[in-house]
Amino acid sequence: MPSIETTNGPVDAAELGRTVVHEHLLTASEAVRFQYPHLHDPAAELDRALATVRELQEHGVRTFVDPAAMDLTRDAAFASRVADATGMNIVMATGIYGQHYTFLPQHFQTRDEDYMADAFVHDIEEGIQGTPVKAAFIKTAADEPGMTDDMVKVHRAAARASIRTGRPIMAHSRPASRTGLDQMAIFLEEGVEPHKIQIAHTGDTDDLDYIEELLALGPYIGLDRFGTEIFLPDAQRYPVVTTLLERGHVERLMLSTDACATIDWFPEEMVAMLAPKWRSAHLFTEVLPTLAAAGVTEDQIATMLDANPARWLAG
Repeated sequence: MPSIETTNGPVDAAELGRTVVHEHLLTASEAVRFQYPHLHDPAAELDRALATVRELQEHGVRTFVDPAAMDLTRDAAFASRVADATGMNIVMATGIYGQHYTFLPQHFQTRDEDYMADAFVHDIEEGIQGTPVKAAFIKTAADEPGMTDDMVKVHRAAARASIRTGRPIMAHSRPASRTGLDQMAIFLEEGVEPHKIQIAHTGDTDDLDYIEELLALGPYIGLDRFGTEIFLPDAQRYPVVTTLLERGHVERLMLSTDACATIDWFPEEMVAMLAPKWRSAHLFTEVLPTLAAAGVTEDQIATMLDANPARWLAG
C-alpha cells in the first residue's frame, strides 16, 4: 500500500494498525489564542493530549487522525511533541473549516479557488506552518448554514487540491441539513473519485434512507461522534451501525468519537455537563463492547477501525 504522512514522516498504510479516524488533540478559537494568550494553558493542553493518546494506546490504537484545519487551531509543532512523547502515529490535515460554517477570512474571500488550492497543496508537498510535517488529507466543513458561497469555494478548492496531489478529503457534514449530498455533488462535479472522500458525522442521524442515498454515491462515511448525545444519543447510534452492517456496507464505515483533548469553545463545566461521555477512549470502553453484544464481529470491527481508514488515507 502507499505511504501515509504522519508528524514523523511517511508510514506504510499497511502499518497504520488500529486507527481512530476523527479525534482532536486541540480545538480552540484561533483569534482568541493569538490576541489573548493568557487565556490558555499550554502545559495543561499538552498534558491532556498526552493523557488522551496514552489511554488510546492502552486499547491498541496505533494511529490518531486529527482533522484540525484552519479555524480549529491546527498546530503541527504541538502534534509533533505529542507524537514524539508517545510514539503514536499522528496524521494531520490541511484545509479550512470556515468561520461559523459560513464565511472565509477576507484574505481568501478576495482570491479564487485555485489560490486556496495552492495553499492546501503547499501543506501537502512542502509542510505545515514551516515544519517538515506534511498534510495527509484535506478537511472541509458544511453545517447548519448550508453551502454558502464561501463554503462552496472551500469545497472546490479542496477538490482541486485533491486532484493535483491524490490526497483524500474529509468533509464535516450535518445530516439534519443533508449537507453530505451537496458536498458530494461539488466533489464529483470537480472530478474527485468518490473513494477518496469521507463524509464525516454521517452518524449524527438515524435516517437510514439519507445515509444509504449518500453511500450510493461512493464515499466512506464517519460514524464518528459516539458520546456526543446532544447530537444523537448513543442508543440511537448503535442500531445505525448494526443495520448498515447487515445491509453490507462494512467497507464504507469508520468509527470514532470526534472528542477533543482540549476544547476552549465552552467552559469546561459546560462540556462536562452536556457531553459527560465525550472522550476518545469511550469508543473502546463502551461503544465496541456494546456493538459486540449486538452481534458485531471482530472482523467487522477490524474493517472499520483498521482497514477502512488505511484504504481511505491511501486514496
